[in-house]
Amino acid sequence: MSKIRIADLFAGIGGIRMGMQQALGDRAEVVYTSEWNKFSVETYTANWHDDFAIAGDITKVDAAAVPDIDLLLAGFPCQPFSIAGVSKKNSLGRPTGFADKTQGTLFFDVARILKAKQPQAFLLENVKNLLSHDHGRTFKIIYNVLTEDLGYHVSYAVVDAVNFVPQHRERTYIVGFKTPNDFRFDKVHSTKHGNVGSILQKEDQIPQKYILSDKLWTYLKKYAAKHKAAGNGFGYGLVTACTDHTRTLSARYYKDGSEILIDRGAGKNPRRLTPRECARLMGFPDSFMIPVSDTQAYKQFGNSVAVPVIAAIGKAMKPYLLS
Repeated sequence: MSKIRIADLFAGIGGIRMGMQQALGDRAEVVYTSEWNKFSVETYTANWHDDFAIAGDITKVDAAAVPDIDLLLAGFPCQPFSIAGVSKKNSLGRPTGFADKTQGTLFFDVARILKAKQPQAFLLENVKNLLSHDHGRTFKIIYNVLTEDLGYHVSYAVVDAVNFVPQHRERTYIVGFKTPNDFRFDKVHSTKHGNVGSILQKEDQIPQKYILSDKLWTYLKKYAAKHKAAGNGFGYGLVTACTDHTRTLSARYYKDGSEILIDRGAGKNPRRLTPRECARLMGFPDSFMIPVSDTQAYKQFGNSVAVPVIAAIGKAMKPYLLS
């Protein structure tokens, strides 16, 4: 069968790529990757051995330099869109094509590559709040650019990774096809997962550095008590091996690990997850190499995607790719 040529933009450590390759199997052929963070590139290249160089800052990439592709993947960061700028151009009678509507945002770079290469399909990932940002106006611009300006048939949904991995993690996913078809997010089927214990390493294998100090543990308990008294929900997230799922792993996990702490029993300070446990929590296999420092690893997994979610979306997309 023919290959599905893929561009992996805002690639991070390759989580979207991994899930899509799991879904498409041997048909997947990544022909282009862009990632600007040098530590993410280090992890990416340790795990993906492509015969082409990774492009850096996507804002400086000429779309003509991107090979022809069938599928574009992008976990682009969300940035504010300038509604005022568009309104001003309208008042002056100037055209406001997709470049004017999205210039200055990283979505613009996704849009201009879609426009130049015209892939058959795309999968975009972003935070849950993309749909509500600026009272919905940000997403309206994105949707209109993808559909009206670029001619794609678009579906979108917020998917919680809790139905795929033991972690509550809501993200917005946007799928587009050039040709109308029957893709729907209700065809994205969840997969069974174990409880928190299923991602934990053996306790006797955990180095002391991951156990919270008395000072930090005391601080977190006082901080939580203070906010509880004020009626706020802020505080640490303490789980056991039997807990069904954790809170969302964030890129700030390296600071104190407070959103996901592992209970070590009465009289013992809890501990944070190890980088390997974070990888497992995001659905990465143990064969995935982690060549960077703990700090960088926590940032990378906190910024990545739940791989099984991408795989499930990819499986739902597969019948309509080069069919």
